[in-house]
Amino acid sequence: MLLCTLLNLTTRSACVKLVSLRKSLHVFSSWETRRVFTESYRCLLLPHLHRNLALMAESEPVPVQVGEKRGCPENEEDDTPSKKPRVESDHENGGPPHRDEEGEGEPEGEASDGEEDGETFADMMKHGLTELDVGILKYVSDHEGFSGILKERYSDFVVHEINKQGKIVHLDDLSIPAEAEEAPEAEQQPKESDVLTEEQKKQLSELQLFKNKEGNVSIEVMDDTKEKRTLVHKAIKTQFPGLETKTEEKEGRKFIVAYHAAGKKALAAPRKHFWPKNRGSFCHFVLYKENKDTMDAINVLSKFLRLRPNMFSYMGTKDKRAITVQEIAVHKITAERLAHLNKCLMNLKLGNFSYKNHPLKLGELQGNHFTVVIRNISGTDEQVHQAMTSLRQTGFINYYGMQRFGTTAVPTQQVGRAILKNDWNEVVDLILKPRPGEKEFLVRCREEWAKTQDPEAALKKLPNKRCVEGQLLRGLSMYGKKNIVSAFGLIPRNNRLMYIHSYQSVVWNTMVSRRIDAFGLKAVEGDLVLRGTTAHVLSAEEAEAHTIHDIVMPLPGFDVIYPTHHVGKGYRELLSVDGLDIDNMRHKVKDYSLAGAYRRIIIRPSDVSWEVIQYDDPRISLVHTDFEKLESKPAPVFNKEGKHRALRMEFSLPPSTYATMAIREVLKLDTSIKKQTQLNTTWFN
Repeated sequence: MLLCTLLNLTTRSACVKLVSLRKSLHVFSSWETRRVFTESYRCLLLPHLHRNLALMAESEPVPVQVGEKRGCPENEEDDTPSKKPRVESDHENGGPPHRDEEGEGEPEGEASDGEEDGETFADMMKHGLTELDVGILKYVSDHEGFSGILKERYSDFVVHEINKQGKIVHLDDLSIPAEAEEAPEAEQQPKESDVLTEEQKKQLSELQLFKNKEGNVSIEVMDDTKEKRTLVHKAIKTQFPGLETKTEEKEGRKFIVAYHAAGKKALAAPRKHFWPKNRGSFCHFVLYKENKDTMDAINVLSKFLRLRPNMFSYMGTKDKRAITVQEIAVHKITAERLAHLNKCLMNLKLGNFSYKNHPLKLGELQGNHFTVVIRNISGTDEQVHQAMTSLRQTGFINYYGMQRFGTTAVPTQQVGRAILKNDWNEVVDLILKPRPGEKEFLVRCREEWAKTQDPEAALKKLPNKRCVEGQLLRGLSMYGKKNIVSAFGLIPRNNRLMYIHSYQSVVWNTMVSRRIDAFGLKAVEGDLVLRGTTAHVLSAEEAEAHTIHDIVMPLPGFDVIYPTHHVGKGYRELLSVDGLDIDNMRHKVKDYSLAGAYRRIIIRPSDVSWEVIQYDDPRISLVHTDFEKLESKPAPVFNKEGKHRALRMEFSLPPSTYATMAIREVLKLDTSIKKQTQLNTTWFN
């Protein structure tokens, strides 16, 4: 009804109305309603926004965020410099989370607060990077490419983690696991669900759902025994995560007072609850999320459960603009408490609970299984068949994807190069200098810094001080401009390392392009292969016994060797042009010393399948998700005579590979946000 009304409005008034309602999305009580609303916002109105953006900008400003946010994720990189050379094995396919379409591959900027964009996202991307800028130049196959739109909807990109047992992780069970029998006296205790009346549950539910955030609910304990009070405390905290309780005495009567944990600041630490000895210390569960970053999801769970985020463990971070399914573990939180969160969470579902005696560790996963929909394809069925057959049989060049390098006019690899050169003034200049297409508060902050070089004055221009700019300015105000190393150290370590990893990645991409150009898809004398974790230089005779799938190339560092052919010698030349000495990759600051790593140059996906489908309604999902299956919703039905064509492909990749690079090989299209934005704009116009 709401959407129908909006679509009957003029294009501009519909945009204004729907954008206004989007900012109040929390008013929708149904998770599914909110999800449909969000998708409709993007699919129905975004084309109109692209078409009418210039007109709207000239008349009156509308608070529309076209395109994507630019954030400063805290865990952008999982791999860290090591003292020994290693095989590249980031904790998620693609090293850092896939953030190509989200524009979040760099740390600068903060999207959560402040004013709306001064320019459109499309305008900002006029200054963004293309694949040529980061050394992505070659393809392995000679089939004819074709056009298509990647991630037109976030549901067009579905990722299922492959756990360390090699099993694809699915959300298919919301039940709570059966517990081992408790002691007889415990069995005679009343059940938690019997302790609270229906009226009390209603009041507590309203309190939990933020309807009465600063209020409380008082429950009188008629049978005043410690055991009874304990049961009530436990029932409230278990059935209504996010609420805390305390016992108060009023006029000789005892009450248990429940209040919202987020609504009171002077709270005692949550009490420790009894944990059976025969239960594993860690509750493992499957997290299903839509259009949300892994760390954002964990932060949401942390707030509801009143836990520190580091109480959760996982094997890898997943895309934001996608539907993803992965395993999470949390220390000493019951499955019942987690399951109750399902009625409060938006775009998140928890299930498949089990208790184990160990947490999860980054990098333990065997890879990820992808289901990707490319909409509005131009290729014929024969072209699609040739492209997908090549992907299955030969694979793709294992380039570092565009999400590794940021989205603005100042690429992250430039900052990384300045760090490695120990040029700290340039580091500060690159991070803080003005750049086109940013939010107004960032523009004011950068202008203030350029004008006054006063970190405190520039910091005052930022409504949110947690972004990289804010953290650097805070460091400069604390340590002064003569101690930039310490000031820069206030930025989270993973964000700092992302800069130098970005530089390494550009070097690797560039040298692999040269290697493919020089020798093609065969092993040659002077190439490197791995024997265990040690690199070995191939002789001419040994090269005959190896294929291109065995060959690795090094990321530059102090503890790797390089190919002995002329391409390998190009590493020294490339770093020398950038003012770096390949024989001296140790840095004065230990964190920035690069040991190096080895990475396979060609990856062949497994479990490759595909189909070309036709459809009429661009708003419908073309993938049957785990959540839809749990809700017993029917799989999408396709119209064989539909006016739109899409390629739906599935494949599995090992860790440290980018799905976007596999898609690039199929389409033979530039996967940079700059090019994808142009493609989307062209399509909608």
